[in-house]
Amino acid sequence: MGSCLSIRRRNHPDHRNSFDNANAPNAGLRKNHPLCHEIIRWKSDVPLTEGQLRSKRDEFWDTAPAFEGRKEIWDALHAAASAAEGNDFQLAQAILDGANISVPNGFLTESYDELGNKYMVPVYCLSYPINITKETSGRDSPIEVFDLEEGVGGQEIALKLRLSNTCQDVRMKVFTQETVAMIKKRLQSLEGIETSKQRWYYGGKLLSDKMKISDIQNLASGFVIQVIINNLAGPKLVPPVESMKSVTSSS
Repeated sequence: MGSCLSIRRRNHPDHRNSFDNANAPNAGLRKNHPLCHEIIRWKSDVPLTEGQLRSKRDEFWDTAPAFEGRKEIWDALHAAASAAEGNDFQLAQAILDGANISVPNGFLTESYDELGNKYMVPVYCLSYPINITKETSGRDSPIEVFDLEEGVGGQEIALKLRLSNTCQDVRMKVFTQETVAMIKKRLQSLEGIETSKQRWYYGGKLLSDKMKISDIQNLASGFVIQVIINNLAGPKLVPPVESMKSVTSSS
């Protein structure tokens, strides 16, 4: 997928070789580099809409732990990728360090856990392609289908949303029967942050758009939900294809 990387998985058409058992006597001696503070620039072979790109990402992250590798490592990589795409590289590095994940090339396309197992993340999970297209349905993204319905019930609680782009907290009163998608739309109206650029995390887990507030485990009034803002513009871009050779050579 894409002109920079073509990553396949052994047991799944879109995920072959996303994980390799690289246990070896010298696996623990593999060099580790800090995560590069760069957004990978790439072009999709077939132009994708934001909705199609999110669907591909969701499919990868949902299925990756089911094949091989440790689920906690995949979860950490998912969280780190979202933080890095939102330009919060400090948070991304902290997630990697906390999970003992090394990135020899400085990119999340290739990483290793403390046992020497190799994990590979496709580039479409790390940044938007330069040829992303807009939705043709008149909606910004599929998330818009979850309209705020009148009479949404449940208990009213106070949420504290911490925005990654400003490190500021936004407090909102919500009902437990509202979905995450509904509240994302309300946050967009308050802060001007497009719903397609919001990724919500609580307790280290990504909250899906269809999830109701009542479905979030151990959530209490006033607890903080991390909102990672995915901006398309990064601090600097890696030139396409040629600059990615060093990243993909060991793939």
